[in-house]
Amino acid sequence: MVKVLVSLDERLLERMDQEARTRGLSRSALIAEMANDRLGQELGPGARPEVQEALRNLKELFRDVDDPVDSTQVIREMRDARWGTLDDS
Repeated sequence: MVKVLVSLDERLLERMDQEARTRGLSRSALIAEMANDRLGQELGPGARPEVQEALRNLKELFRDVDDPVDSTQVIREMRDARWGTLDDS
């Protein structure tokens, strides 16, 4: 996935944001879906409204969990222990 910077008319952006909210999508997911509809390329599962809803539900479920462990750091440490770091080459 790549990120792009585009310039849009402010009124068009407001309409797009409203459509995204109505459909439960992020702005990026809506733009990707619209481009897909126009150009005919399949999107990943994360763009589907039901997946976005499931992710919102998970975030809400774990909203009050105060876990001091940084899972990203744990995964990096496990990876580095197994494969080494870039500095080890």
